[in-house]
Amino acid sequence: MIMTTTPNIEGHRISAYHGVVVGEAILGANVVRDLFAGITDIIGGRSASYEASLQEARDTAMKELGDRAAALGGNAVVGIDLDYEVVGSSMLMVSASGTSVTLEAA
Repeated sequence: MIMTTTPNIEGHRISAYHGVVVGEAILGANVVRDLFAGITDIIGGRSASYEASLQEARDTAMKELGDRAAALGGNAVVGIDLDYEVVGSSMLMVSASGTSVTLEAA
């Protein structure tokens, strides 16, 4: 599955559009609360544990995006956008959206 933020893929022709697909992942309450509570401790440095949690959430959202694109018959996703939203007062959602397409070699 080819996935890209661009609207097309060099060397390939889009032969079919299957529709918009979305993948989401939500980080639990403790991660977000601890993240915002510890901002002052993080300034000037990096928090490996939070970065790992965010990476895991992005990976989950992207995998879900690819699975949904394949379920619609696509072999690629173009125009991917990643968004991060606070849900309620204690959760963080990572959302990936794009368009499921079928690519043919040019």
